Amino acid sequence: MKTLVTGLTGFVGSWCVGRFGQTCDLVDDQGWIDMRDASRVTGALHAIRPDAVVHLAAQSSVAASLQNPQETHEINFGGTRNLLNALASSGFRGRMLYVGSADVYGHTRPGDLPVTEQCAVQPLNPYSLSKLQAESLCIETCRDAAFEIVIARPFNHIGPRQGVQFAISDFARQIVACRDGRRPARLAVGNVDITRDFTDVRDIVHSYELLLEAGHNGEVYNVCSGVERSMREVIGILCAVSGVEVALDIDERRLRPAEQQRMCGSYARLASVTGWAPSIPFEQTLRDIVDYWHAKDSS
Repeated sequence: MKTLVTGLTGFVGSWCVGRFGQTCDLVDDQGWIDMRDASRVTGALHAIRPDAVVHLAAQSSVAASLQNPQETHEINFGGTRNLLNALASSGFRGRMLYVGSADVYGHTRPGDLPVTEQCAVQPLNPYSLSKLQAESLCIETCRDAAFEIVIARPFNHIGPRQGVQFAISDFARQIVACRDGRRPARLAVGNVDITRDFTDVRDIVHSYELLLEAGHNGEVYNVCSGVERSMREVIGILCAVSGVEVALDIDERRLRPAEQQRMCGSYARLASVTGWAPSIPFEQTLRDIVDYWHAKDSS
C-alpha cells in the first residue's frame, strides 16, 4: 500500500515512516510542496496516486498562530482544502485520516472532564480555530466524496524528536543542560499548574494506523491517555529521571492569554472501534526524551 503522509518530515511524521506501508510526502521535481500551493498539490496527487492518506502537515504552534493568525489559517484550513480538492480531481478512492487537535475543545469546565467527542468545541486561539474549520471541511466533504475521511483529535503528544517550541521537550532540554553543567540549575517556565493529557507519540501513531483501517467515515476520535498531569508534576518526573534538582523561574513571555487550566480526555470511542490503548509508560517516555536531548546536544 502506498500512503501519502503530509508532513512526513515533521515530529509525528518521522514516526510514521514504515508504519503505513510505502510512505511518501508531497513532493515534486521542485522539492517539498507548500500546502498553500494548490496547483503543485494537485500535480503531485495526480503523480503519486496514493492508496491512503494521512494528513499531518500543519502550522502546529499556538504561539506562532497568535503571532500570525492569517498564515496559520492559510496553512491549516487552506492547505487541507487544497488537498481535498486534489484528491477528488485525481480520482482518489481510498481512505484519508485527518489529524486535527483536541485544542478545539477550548474552555472546558472541570465537571466536564474527561472530555469526550460529544463535548462542545470552543476554540481559544487561531491555531485551534483553523483546525476546527479544516475538520468541518473534512466532515462536509466525506458526505459526498468518493473517498472516506476519518478524523483524529489527538491531545498533547510528546516524545523524542519533538521541537523545543513545545513545553515538555523544552523543559527536558533545559534540564539536561542543567545536569550536564552547561547552565545553572534553574528552569524557565510558564504556568506550571495547568494540567494536560499527554500521550507518547509512538502510541499516537499506532492509533492512526488503526483509525485509518477501522475508523468510521466522518467520525471524530479522541486520542489521549485519559490521565491528567500538571506541568509541575511532569517537571518533577523529568528531574527525577535526570537525577537533578532545579529551581523554577516564571518567564512572563511563556504565559498565554485565556489558557485552559485543566484538560483530560477519554479515548473510549477509539478503544471501542479499534481496541487501542496507550502502552508506553509515561516515565519511559520522559526518559526517552531526556536521552534524546543528551545525545543531540552532546554530539
